Amino acid sequence: MEAPLAARSGFPWLVGASQLVGLTAVVLTGVWMGIYRGGFAWDGSAREFNVHPLCMVLGLVFLQGDAILVYRVFRNEAKRNVKMLHGVIHLMALVISIIGIVAVFDNHRQAKYPHMYTLHSWCGMATMVFFCIQWVLGLMFFVFPVASSWLRASYLPIHGFCGTMMLVTAIGTSLLGITENLLFNIMPTYSQLPPEGVLANVLGILLVLFGVLLCYLITRDEYRRPPNPEEEALSVHFKTLTEEGSPTTP
Repeated sequence: MEAPLAARSGFPWLVGASQLVGLTAVVLTGVWMGIYRGGFAWDGSAREFNVHPLCMVLGLVFLQGDAILVYRVFRNEAKRNVKMLHGVIHLMALVISIIGIVAVFDNHRQAKYPHMYTLHSWCGMATMVFFCIQWVLGLMFFVFPVASSWLRASYLPIHGFCGTMMLVTAIGTSLLGITENLLFNIMPTYSQLPPEGVLANVLGILLVLFGVLLCYLITRDEYRRPPNPEEEALSVHFKTLTEEGSPTTP
């Protein structure tokens, strides 16, 4: 028991570190786009494109990570309240990410650039589509009474795995986007370590560190929510149906 207690004592520090790293990544993205790339606008110009990386880092990385983390931070709160917070933060991430997608497509249309030809765009669109599907399925299975207890119990581990997978793919896609942006804009001087290139590289490292911290926090057993009657009922019901046992079967 001493080891888990000691591990849990470091939990607030790890959560604080993840938030500091994530917010710093968002701020650095804003600084990069605001200072080195000319700022922000909604006029089809390159300044509208700058809305895209800021929205994606804020929505698909930082807010998505925090939506997953609420089940660890509020591990002793009522499950229904945490579930609603989880869904609301994911909704915010979805709306902000859609704004970012619209911005880049509008910029490409105005500038007559081709759409969806880079690896970054393919990975980004796949992540976005799966994110939308995951959010809708989460509503159907866990918020509204659409799915049965058996379906909810069987889908729950899949839902958790997919959430972690999409956070990882969102960070990977962001790294591709950072590299692509640098090669398109400062390729002749990138090897000379200009300030813009250094800032963007630091941003990439922070995104990786944010992902490492989040994955560590959400995969450690001692940080999971303690069992509650709702979760126990789902587990027992699922065991009964899959193993042809009963709640009293040893």
